[in-house]
Amino acid sequence: MPRCEDVLVEDHLRELAARLQGPTRLKSDLLTEARHGLLDTVEAYRERGVPATEAQRRAVAEFGSLAQLLPSWQAELAVGALRGLSLRMLAVAGVLVVAGDLTWRGASWSAGPPPPVLYRLLSASVDWIWIGALLLAVVGLLVVAASARSTRPGLAAAQRAVGAGLTGLLALGMLAGCLLFGWSVGLWDAALTWPPMIIGAVLVGGASFSLARAARGWLLATAR
Repeated sequence: MPRCEDVLVEDHLRELAARLQGPTRLKSDLLTEARHGLLDTVEAYRERGVPATEAQRRAVAEFGSLAQLLPSWQAELAVGALRGLSLRMLAVAGVLVVAGDLTWRGASWSAGPPPPVLYRLLSASVDWIWIGALLLAVVGLLVVAASARSTRPGLAAAQRAVGAGLTGLLALGMLAGCLLFGWSVGLWDAALTWPPMIIGAVLVGGASFSLARAARGWLLATAR
């Protein structure tokens, strides 16, 4: 691997881009800021009569090696990934908690005999899973806000704990939701043609996909 002082500006930026993992916009902002800083340093050296190639090498050496830059930059990207996951979870879980029961209101089977006890327990557990996810998303945003003001090691551990909790609740909520939907269809054939059920299933599926992408992004950013 070439030494830092032997690397030119664009080579250094490409290597940084390849090694960093996190939200696309935040990563782009970090690299753009780095490029501007490096080019400003190169220009300063050029004004002092340093040849172009040597100016770039000196600028890169002053800027820092990958080993020096990656830990702090990757930590910032991990915080950004947690912020995105928390915001998406807050929005999705909030809607599901408030509007979840609307799927069943007015259904043709609602006046019939009540479903089995285990079904009602599963239905209640889905509600509690999303309520827990909603509350944990709020905690995640608080941890992100605190991380912007402090670099205490305990906050990094809190970030990982909240992210893992949100990812786990997402997986649990998706599994329980699929089981509940399948059981509902098995109990009531009309569920497959009930518009609120169909619309709800499509919206929840899309929201779950978005949350899964955010959770994957957080996992990749934290694993680096």
